[in-house]
Amino acid sequence: MESRRLAIEVRHLSKRVADATGELTILKGIDFTAQAGETLAIVGASGSGKSTLLGILAGLDTPSGGKILLDGIDIFELDEDGRAKFRKERLGFVFQSFQLLAHLNAIENVMLPLELRGDKQARLKAESMLERVGLSARLRHYPKYLSGGEQQRVALARAFVTEPPLLFADEPTGSLDAVTGEAIIQLMFALNRERGSTLVLVTHDLSIAARCSRTLTIAAGCLHQEEATRAIA
Repeated sequence: MESRRLAIEVRHLSKRVADATGELTILKGIDFTAQAGETLAIVGASGSGKSTLLGILAGLDTPSGGKILLDGIDIFELDEDGRAKFRKERLGFVFQSFQLLAHLNAIENVMLPLELRGDKQARLKAESMLERVGLSARLRHYPKYLSGGEQQRVALARAFVTEPPLLFADEPTGSLDAVTGEAIIQLMFALNRERGSTLVLVTHDLSIAARCSRTLTIAAGCLHQEEATRAIA
């Protein structure tokens, strides 16, 4: 089997923060890699540090030690502006709370990352992506007039519209009911297969984690890896 390039390399990652009792270790000695196109699930108990790890992977938070290479680039060798540019060009992020801009309608929210890149086909690509997620009739609706599931579909469209090689999702179904959440997960994996991106998904739902090619479990700040059979309908 031909080996694929490494999309993610995490080396001896640690995260410590100060609290009332002194210093609290959230992550310690985290090491793992992911190949391009692979799907990884990060699971663990509440407060285990899984969302902190995802935020650091995206360069939204800083580690106390260690290195993260995304597509061969040490993102913490970049300054804050450099990391922001990297995210704009190579990374999509799906939040549990959607993070849509309330003053922009659906198509404007999806167009935004394209416009920030100077893409002259932003509207056409955004329309196509919203049609792909089943929202072609809701292009001009503002977030407050969309259901939770519809808002998450807009968020997925926004994350995928730039065709990023890396996609991170933090509890993307956590704010949704079971039926809507299942539809969102099906859609996310379908989009991921179509575009061949590397997906890292934080979830508390082990049935969702089982759909990924590998599961990373965080316990007491340490990482454990196990293989999982990917079975996506």
